[in-house]
Amino acid sequence: MSDAARHPDARVRRVVTLFEALAPADLARLGEVYAPQARFKDPFNEVQGPDAIGRIFAHMFETLEAPRFVVQDALVDGNQAFLTWDFECRRRGSRGAALRIHGGTHLRFDAQGRVLLHRDYWDAAEELYERLPLLGALMRWLKRRLSATSPSGGSR
Repeated sequence: MSDAARHPDARVRRVVTLFEALAPADLARLGEVYAPQARFKDPFNEVQGPDAIGRIFAHMFETLEAPRFVVQDALVDGNQAFLTWDFECRRRGSRGAALRIHGGTHLRFDAQGRVLLHRDYWDAAEELYERLPLLGALMRWLKRRLSATSPSGGSR
């Protein structure tokens, strides 16, 4: 159990506990944590409602082996929270190394303490695309080219 799972804010504890132990059987209960009109957005999806959010996580379980979230930190201000996390998984059928994505989530709660907004922030280019054989080389070249500290990038 992470330190964030012992957070003093019950809303945060409930979300962190759910995500750190998330399993396919938990998807039917997302309505207990998410408001009916909850919005979810990440670099690949934008949906509304617990059922649609559940389909995103169902897809995660179908395509990835042993997906798991580890929440590192949780900050709360009124009806909002920000979580930092590591997501660990392996592509189903892959023999390669496990993938680790570091990201953050902005949460906004309703008056009943349910999630109204779940917005994930993580760098898809760095965390995914740079690891692909052909696309990765292009992404690394672009990153070097656009870097302010690179001899060929930055301001002139």
